[in-house]
Amino acid sequence: MSVSVDSKAGVRQLLSTRLHDPTRRGFASDNYAGAHPEIIKAVQAANEGHVTAYGEDVYTAALQEVVKSHFGAAATAYPVFNGTGANVLALQALLPRWGAVICAATAHINTDENGAPERIGGIKLLPVPTPDGKLTPELIDAEAWGWGDEHRAQPLVVSITQTTELGTCYTPEEIQRIAEHVHAKGMKLHLDGARLANAAAHLGLPLRAFTTDVGVDVLSFGGTKNGLLFGEAVIWLGSQSDPGMKYLRKMDMQLASKMRFVSAQLVALLTDGLWLRSASHANDMAQLLSKGISAINGVALTQATQSNGVFAVLPAGAAAKVRESFRFYDWDQARGEVRWMCSWDTTEADVRSLVAAVKAALGSPAEDTPQ
Repeated sequence: MSVSVDSKAGVRQLLSTRLHDPTRRGFASDNYAGAHPEIIKAVQAANEGHVTAYGEDVYTAALQEVVKSHFGAAATAYPVFNGTGANVLALQALLPRWGAVICAATAHINTDENGAPERIGGIKLLPVPTPDGKLTPELIDAEAWGWGDEHRAQPLVVSITQTTELGTCYTPEEIQRIAEHVHAKGMKLHLDGARLANAAAHLGLPLRAFTTDVGVDVLSFGGTKNGLLFGEAVIWLGSQSDPGMKYLRKMDMQLASKMRFVSAQLVALLTDGLWLRSASHANDMAQLLSKGISAINGVALTQATQSNGVFAVLPAGAAAKVRESFRFYDWDQARGEVRWMCSWDTTEADVRSLVAAVKAALGSPAEDTPQ
């Protein structure tokens, strides 16, 4: 169908006009934040001229060296488009067709990936309830059984999330205990690291200290939540070569033709400490928010604030009033639990404004907001 001159002019005007309000702030997700300026510069630098496609480029080669510097000489990175793709791809590579994955009931692969592990990956999930989003060897054993029984999907992988979907953080000792436990049973350990940088900032440790060095076999490394335009990576950590990641990535529609733009972002993120600066700032803003919220009568924090998320229960009707100023998600609507996420670009003014909005919703005085 042809487009009229007037319509074309309208489209041109639309494209030249900013479609969103840049002053609008929110605490719904760290995915809402824009890309870090250093990431934009990296994409611009990678955009000049012609570069070989499908990962045979200098940026993807450079990424391999950067990843080795953080995770060890045996680490291999496979850039992908998104976190769900990273998780499905990693788990497929670890499992035969009859395999199953033990995970926390709150795990992203179980709650927020719309059946992708099952429908795209053909993977059976065995979720386990946890009080804080963290698995333990004892909790894993609730589903780690039935090997050799053809009537049961074989539990061959355990997947943990760092930091968890409840904002809690595994210590290296906790992960090592899990790794030793599952390896002794002939299983593999996958780590969903969508917020791995936030865990490092909280722990004050290098990335390999709670991944490679404690027995994680493969991880999904997050970039989008920490300032990338888009892009994550599956990082194979073991000394053994992976069983077909090269082919599975294409089959799972995660092979970028212009991979340089994903790799260039990851190189910029993992060079000169940008990953840690951004995650540390987000964590600091969450601590400031946690302090302010915990001082309000009638509001109760439900989880320890160990990354960039704050979980709290609000009185009935309060969340709707606060949403007049800030967008955020319910976590457990039945009990009034909400989640507030801070980002690399969250400001102290943003936090003070949210705390003031919560106080106003509860009829509390606005003074004594966190400084």
